[in-house]
Amino acid sequence: MTDLTSFIAGLPKAELHVHHVGSASPRIVAELAARHEGSSPVPADPALLADYFAFRDFAHFIEIYLSVVDLIRDDEDVRLLTYEIGRELGRQNVRYAELTVTPYSSVRRGIAAKAFCEAIEDARLGAARDFGVDLRWCFDIPGEAGLPAAEQTLRIALDERPDGLISFGLGGPEIGVPRPQFKPYFDQARAAGLHSVPHAGETTGPETVWDALRELGAERIGHGIAAARDERLMAHLAEHQIPLEVCPTSNLRTRAVADIEEHPLATLVAAGVPVSVNSDDPPMFGTTLEREYATAARLLKLDEDGVADLARAAVRHSFQPAAGKSVLIAEIDAYRAAQG
Repeated sequence: MTDLTSFIAGLPKAELHVHHVGSASPRIVAELAARHEGSSPVPADPALLADYFAFRDFAHFIEIYLSVVDLIRDDEDVRLLTYEIGRELGRQNVRYAELTVTPYSSVRRGIAAKAFCEAIEDARLGAARDFGVDLRWCFDIPGEAGLPAAEQTLRIALDERPDGLISFGLGGPEIGVPRPQFKPYFDQARAAGLHSVPHAGETTGPETVWDALRELGAERIGHGIAAARDERLMAHLAEHQIPLEVCPTSNLRTRAVADIEEHPLATLVAAGVPVSVNSDDPPMFGTTLEREYATAARLLKLDEDGVADLARAAVRHSFQPAAGKSVLIAEIDAYRAAQG
């Protein structure tokens, strides 16, 4: 039998909560910073990025995140970033990933919506061909930019409708950004066949999760860890099998939890809440999906069988067609059997 770290490394996986720009590796961030040196505070030296990515709180994280967003200035930057994300996911044996993409941030910086969508689609095809990774898109509203951003995100989603687009989301700060105001945009996105996957209950309380469910028709919740403070909410999520996309290291690094040992993952699982384990903004948080699985395994006291079950859960909670889910779960089963 292999050790757990090696088992996780080889395990076929799905990733359901990982941000597009937030997945830029230090190498790519530094390359983009060097390309735009003098007009950005982002260091062009990969060795300096760890200090740059030391977040004081969630507001500081958003500030730093947007400085990296500002490095994505043309469609070639978009294509390069997206393709390299596929490379990193493939290295971790991720077979399927739903990337949270924020087209508004790039379009307002001058990249045409059509060119943006063509760039991510070109990279999606390249990632499938070269790395064996099936990428899909969740177009999300940057909540801090308000209703104009919601309107433009919806328009891009419905007018361009890239082949990989499957869902509609809401990210950015939760404090001061009420979920209900975005209901009309989610209603239209859902009517057009897109799944609803807003962030909620990361840095605010359970009521934000209730709002995402009641007002936005959430089918999965980004983060949602505040649900652990509301037994009725946990019972609702368990009864209706509404999964939470849990990102343990992210919650620690943005100070949503004070200590990883205090993370509510085990409480949620014990209450029957469906969860997947994800990396969120991995290079910014000094993590990978493999490390998140290892962290979850420790918090939940899992062996290889339990870790394989986590991988299967992510596949089941994904928006893949049933045939794709069956193929990937069979691959996980074969891998587990081969490990003894």
